[in-house]
Order: sequence, then C-alpha cells, then structure tokens
Amino acid sequence: MRPALSDYQHLASGKVRELYRVDEGHLLFVATDRISAYDYILDSEIPDKGRILTAMSVFFFEVLPVPNHLAGPPDDPRIPEEVLGRALLVRQLDMLPVEAVARGYLTGSGLIDYQNTGSVCGIELPAGLVEASRFAEPLFTPATKADLGDHDVNISYDDVVDLVGAQRAEELRDLTLQTYRTGADHALTKGIIVADTKFEFGVDADGVLTLADEVFTPDSSRYWRADDYTEGAVQNSFDKQFVRNWLTGPDSGWDRHGDQPPPPLPADIVEATRARYTEAYERISGRRFDDWIGGQR
Repeated sequence: MRPALSDYQHLASGKVRELYRVDEGHLLFVATDRISAYDYILDSEIPDKGRILTAMSVFFFEVLPVPNHLAGPPDDPRIPEEVLGRALLVRQLDMLPVEAVARGYLTGSGLIDYQNTGSVCGIELPAGLVEASRFAEPLFTPATKADLGDHDVNISYDDVVDLVGAQRAEELRDLTLQTYRTGADHALTKGIIVADTKFEFGVDADGVLTLADEVFTPDSSRYWRADDYTEGAVQNSFDKQFVRNWLTGPDSGWDRHGDQPPPPLPADIVEATRARYTEAYERISGRRFDDWIGGQR
C-alpha cells in the first residue's frame, strides 16, 4: 500500500513544485500544474503540466550521461498514489546557489543584456547580433537563485567563483555546457532547437556534482521549431514563452511594468499551452504522453 502525501513532512513550495521529506536522505519532488511568468504564479493552471514536466525530466535523466538526483523510478512504491506521475523520489543534495544557464542562441534576458552592454553575463560578443542569432559556441551564463516572487539576476563567471570557489565553478561551467550540448543535439534530431536551458546542480555526500530539479522541460528551456527557424525574428516555440508572449501582447491588457498581477489565461491559451508542452515531450522522447503513468492533477 502506498503512503499518503500527508504522511510526509512538507518542506517548501516553489513557483511550480512542492517539496516533501520522505526520510533522512530522500525527498519527494512534486510538480504541480501551476505556471509562472515574470515572477508571478498565474491564477490559471495548465492541465497535465506537472505530469509533462516529470515525464520530460525522467526521459532526460535516463539519456544524459551525468550523475542525477533520482533515487527510484517514477512509480516507486514510496510515491503516493495522489501524485503518481508528477512526483519523483530524489536524493537530498547540498544545492549550489547558482542557476546554471546555457545559451546556444541570443534571446530573452540575454538579448536585453547584449543590447545594453554588448555582452551577456560579462562575455563580450560580436557586434550585429539580433534576436535568435546563433552563437559560435554555447555560452555559460549563470544567474542568481531568487526567492519566490523575486527576479533571477544574470551574474558573471567571476561571481560564480566567489559563490562556490574556482574549482567548483569550473566544474559547474563545463558540466553545464556538456549537458546542454548533449540534450540540444538530441532535440535537433527530432526537429527542435533548444535555444537555451537552465539547470540546477547539487553536491552529494561524496562531493560529486549532481544534476537535480527538472531537466530540459518546456518550463526550463526554450524550444523552437527547427524547420522554421529564422534569425532576427521571434521564433515559434513549444515552451512557456508562448504564455509570456500572450501576457505582454495587446489581448491581455496587462502592464508588465505596473503593480497589478497578470490576468487569468483564456481557455484557448491554456489548451494551446498544454498542446505545445505535450508535443515537445512526444517529439523529443519518441513516447506517447498518454502512456505516461498517473493522470491525477
């Protein structure tokens, strides 16, 4: 008989995930259907989103040759029935205080940084780059880990050295870029460009740098269609950028720079977001989402 979620101590709530203690060395990592944008948790939820994020993370944890925090399969008997399919049993790690971001293309906050300074996270870039320009080599562009409701801030490699030390910073940069290249190369064989992605790493009891949190999900990555990629234009995406674009577009009526929270998402935007997330998972994994375990939200 599986335990109930109430059997575990609730430790923390994030924008999307809930964290519970299973025992001294293990945590339960539960993905909800919440969606966040511009540091707000939106009133609207995306049906099945938590299951999609979990399924995508499990797929990449399986294929990436990098140590990860999984401590059991997605149907582990220690996972409560009520969160089956959107929860993972993981090892507790000493998490690094850095968002490990890898960028293969210029967009988002990186584009803003470049337009203002000619660089991204202190990395000088050639003149003349535009929206969606591809870098000659992927960049390691770290950020701070902001508290809930606050905004992550891009930092330089030297800042990472100050936070975690020179040896760990070098290891973090190298493993971030290696992991990005492996995942992006796989996605490209499925017709998807991974423009950028965010990883979180922790250190296990043996001092091994270990991949944690979510991996290459539509929440943590920008997914673009390779067959209609056009430099200089906003790309057709499979990810959360679709929601961001609606929020900042004319139909939402929301002022991003005001003091009011974003409005609820219309039903058609909710359904289109779910469809994009599902398509990203199915194309990249080669698996049917309907075959994924669980079904409760």
